[in-house]
Amino acid sequence: MTLKFVTLNVWIGGVLLENIIEFLRQEDADVVVLQEVLESTDPTLPHQYRTIESLQKHLDYPYTDFAPIVLDNFPWGKILNGNAVLSRWPITERDVRYFCGELDMEHPRMPFDPASWAVTPRNLQHVAIHSPGGDLHVYNFQGVWDLDGDNPSPERQNMVETILDATSGKQHVIVAGDTNAKHTNPAMRRLETQFTNVLGDSITTSFNMRRKENPGYATAVVDMIYVSNDFHILEGQCPDVDISDHLPLVATLEMIENKE
Repeated sequence: MTLKFVTLNVWIGGVLLENIIEFLRQEDADVVVLQEVLESTDPTLPHQYRTIESLQKHLDYPYTDFAPIVLDNFPWGKILNGNAVLSRWPITERDVRYFCGELDMEHPRMPFDPASWAVTPRNLQHVAIHSPGGDLHVYNFQGVWDLDGDNPSPERQNMVETILDATSGKQHVIVAGDTNAKHTNPAMRRLETQFTNVLGDSITTSFNMRRKENPGYATAVVDMIYVSNDFHILEGQCPDVDISDHLPLVATLEMIENKE
């Protein structure tokens, strides 16, 4: 069975939400994983702050899962921020592991304060998806923050250990997201002992430089898709589209039947 997969950091819930909707409509992916998703229950706020609801309104993704990491204190209200999975097929299992910290509903974060980014909790969202070709295990995350993308810090080492432990023994695994680390970081390279990096070393940046001022982002690949060896990678792309401050990654994969 062939499937299409997309990962995207939507940028504060979807600053360019209309562009995101049009892109996802055109790609017509089976599974989409997103980071920086905002989930407010206030219907008066702009659609950017109700990311999943807004996407479901315009796109055909009947199955979703949201894994909040932090409560953000915006001037217009407190809003949960986290990771999300959208799927055409049923989500049959879900769980979350934290790399660092945990969701704290009593002490909201100031989302635009850079001092808060390094201490923001981070988690690994896992869902099992029942596809026509068999069960998929999808892991979605936004990595621990460090401006030095090459630093194999203890926090990043722990992040990778958590991923390797969570995925151990599972079949048809996809691990993706905004890692907040360069793909060349020694900590991230450890994932390649168990998985294949779909884009490998083929791209220069995964940032949308139309929306970035720091020139260092032009040579930083932090968004990644890793797959287990029971997939054939048919195609991997990083479309240069203006839909976020990050660029999306798109993978077309063929599931290989696992024989016991």
